[in-house]
Amino acid sequence: MKLLVTGGAGFIGSNLVEKLIRLGHSVSVIDNLSSGYESNIRDLDVTFFEEDVCNGEAVEKIIRNGNFDTIFHLAASVGNKRSIDHPILDSQINVIGTLNILEAARKHKVRKIVASSSAGIYGELKTVPIKEDHPIDPESPYSASKLCMEKQCLAYGHLYDMEVICLRYFNVYGKNQRFDAYGNVIPKFVFLALENKKISIYGDGEQTRDFIHVDDVVQANIKAFESHGISGAFNCASQTQITINRLVKLIQESMDQSIEVEYTDVRKGDVLHSLADISKARKALNFSPKVDIETGLQNYIHWAKAFNKN
Repeated sequence: MKLLVTGGAGFIGSNLVEKLIRLGHSVSVIDNLSSGYESNIRDLDVTFFEEDVCNGEAVEKIIRNGNFDTIFHLAASVGNKRSIDHPILDSQINVIGTLNILEAARKHKVRKIVASSSAGIYGELKTVPIKEDHPIDPESPYSASKLCMEKQCLAYGHLYDMEVICLRYFNVYGKNQRFDAYGNVIPKFVFLALENKKISIYGDGEQTRDFIHVDDVVQANIKAFESHGISGAFNCASQTQITINRLVKLIQESMDQSIEVEYTDVRKGDVLHSLADISKARKALNFSPKVDIETGLQNYIHWAKAFNKN
């Protein structure tokens, strides 16, 4: 099938593109390379458009000419801290960019949208574990814009003849995830450890996260793509819980080295606990995560070491 992946040169997108090509699909990518890297897809057989989803005319032209069966919409401004620093840009990308994709998909009769949402829309944990009907209480511009993005997608699914599945990602990690100023905790800790630098933990380190390996996120996207007659929002997580302190110990064990740690003030916009219930995705999409945190960390550290040498 002919497929389009927005944000396809990014961390999750490039892993998805690689798998889709391996499955024999024809894949096109839209990415403005603001946080993605062309090197992630350089060796893959893709049609690449270096374009911004905020450019409605360009998006419409690509989708009009592409005759795509399905669009995987991953292009986004990601992260609480980035959104607090740049709230307007965050909404331009996550809200207006998504509308550009949806409008073009509607006009040109794309059959399905698989959109990347976020567990950030839930806000602070109120019940354990988090089901899809958990209260929605976004606590940062990012989580608010992702909620808006998700609602837009589902509204188009209700209004028009297209299936729409929104996957609410919890804490994703894995190959091609680089560390930057807004980086997630696993790449941040691993890359600092590789440089023998001290890591900072916000709060007491007993906050919990539900980490999911990128291979399982790719699996969820493909299960959503292959489903028929299904629309809605689904948690995408490992359904396991680990403290940040325990995460540091696992990284130390995997790297066989000590890591210097300092504890700092709690960061605004961060939730204290996170744990998903994925029974809805298991039942509807036959989604079942395969990669445990120990194996996933070892694989990621292996990739990070190789990346650091280049």
